[in-house]
Amino acid sequence: MASLQTEAAAKAEVGEYNHLAVASPPTRKWRWGFVLVRLVASFATVSATLVMALNKESKSVVVATVGTAPLTATISARFQHTPAFIFFVVANGVATLHNWLMIALDIFGPDYRFHGFRLPTIAILDMTTVALASAGDGAATFMAALGKNGNKHARWNKICDKFSAYCDHGAGALIASFVGLCLLLLISAISIIKLLHKPRPSIASP
Repeated sequence: MASLQTEAAAKAEVGEYNHLAVASPPTRKWRWGFVLVRLVASFATVSATLVMALNKESKSVVVATVGTAPLTATISARFQHTPAFIFFVVANGVATLHNWLMIALDIFGPDYRFHGFRLPTIAILDMTTVALASAGDGAATFMAALGKNGNKHARWNKICDKFSAYCDHGAGALIASFVGLCLLLLISAISIIKLLHKPRPSIASP
């Protein structure tokens, strides 16, 4: 008799847990919507990465005149010349890889058990990615403003009057990256909300 009561209590506990497990996760539509947001964010960051990484412009300028013959030199502007732009490319590349990994985890993750570490790990990685992308955008924006306006106090000349295409491409990369950063902030907020509302199965008291 006692064994039957114990078995019944165990079945009731399992049934309650399964009920919570079925009812608590977001609907399939909500989950795929979240995946779509990550996909759009990855498109924005990968666009910023590629545009900045391929950004270069070369021009021939007159450096001296010998008699009546001008001497010219070819000057190039590349993203590799500025450490802030290199960091920008790396930060957006990492953000892209992060979102692709999270998309794969959202699609295939339900088939695996993570022992309760899935949501906290995703929330931490999302916040880390936001911090990294924000730092890259800030550094690149500072250098872009310096290249466009110069700095009279430090006697740093502007370059956008000479390399207009280079600056236009850099501005496009920054716009795409800031769009991605806004979406990353939204993704991080959703991850934190999902973590805070994570259901906890109740254990039946003896």
